[in-house]
Amino acid sequence: MLESLEKIKREALEALDSVQDEAALEGWRTTFLGRSSTLMLSLKQLGSLSAQERPKAGQAANEVKQALEAALEGRKAALSQQRLQQSLGAERLDVTLPGRTIPLGRLHPITQTMRRINAIFAEMGFQVYRSRDVETDEYNFQLLNIPRHHPARDMQDTFYIDDGTKESSVLLRTQTSPGQIHAMREFAAQDPKNPPPVRIILPGMCYRYEQVTARSEIQFTQVEGLAVGEYITFGDLKGTLTDFAQRFFNADVRTRFRASHFPFTEPSAEMDVECFVCHGAGCSVCKHTGWLEILGSGMVHPTVLRNGGYDPGRHSGFAFGMGPERLTMLRYRIEDIRYFWRNDLRFLEQF
Repeated sequence: MLESLEKIKREALEALDSVQDEAALEGWRTTFLGRSSTLMLSLKQLGSLSAQERPKAGQAANEVKQALEAALEGRKAALSQQRLQQSLGAERLDVTLPGRTIPLGRLHPITQTMRRINAIFAEMGFQVYRSRDVETDEYNFQLLNIPRHHPARDMQDTFYIDDGTKESSVLLRTQTSPGQIHAMREFAAQDPKNPPPVRIILPGMCYRYEQVTARSEIQFTQVEGLAVGEYITFGDLKGTLTDFAQRFFNADVRTRFRASHFPFTEPSAEMDVECFVCHGAGCSVCKHTGWLEILGSGMVHPTVLRNGGYDPGRHSGFAFGMGPERLTMLRYRIEDIRYFWRNDLRFLEQF
């Protein structure tokens, strides 16, 4: 057995000298160190030796195995170094070439639309006012002339933090309108007897417990607008929003106002723009009406003015609310609102 082991070692080392690549090295390992190799078969025969021969033969077999494994690692390192030297000799690195540019992120399409809306109203003299996402039932509903019995108070439409039965119940705001009360009270606090005029927009995220469809999401952005002062009329509202539509879409866009109802405005109206696809002729996008709704608006309800610290006998105001998602969908003809929140780079990189 000892002579056989020595012969295996000698043959293996001689064969290893002729190995010149990784494939041949793997073949050598299988032949001399694999499960079916002569060395492994010899180790299985140790049990047939006598008690005196077995320790010496086992020691010799382990020494041969260790020697072959060490030779294998040495050859592997040598081949790796040889491959590296060949690569360095064959390849040339031009240090004058410009480096690879780091891919830059892009603004989300909704963020782009929000910034455009903010810029347009800023040019009109509106300030950007931010309000909280987490509101109380009082600010989200009651102070906006929405009592508990109103259909808009349906529990299924609101994410309440508690059971929603108390006036101080905490919820995720369903609209940016609560910011109107916060803003008016902040302005009125400057001079309660003669509160200054208000001209602000309130962009932010809203949350509603609704079924997710191609046209509705459980979270969406909204831009609220508010102007309060003396002698403000519905004509001011119409002129402001018409000017906005012309700046946002194009100077030739046609608009119209339709009577509507919102608890916190009276009178109330919705604003439409002419369909960009059919130009008023009627198509599936505009549901064959020729018009596309873009926002709701109206004159601030006297109760809301009073709750904000302004005297409705002296002051008046208008308010409006628009959805940047809808404006973006109309502007780029996007058919599914869910695209905005899927984080699909194939969609987002188009903007």
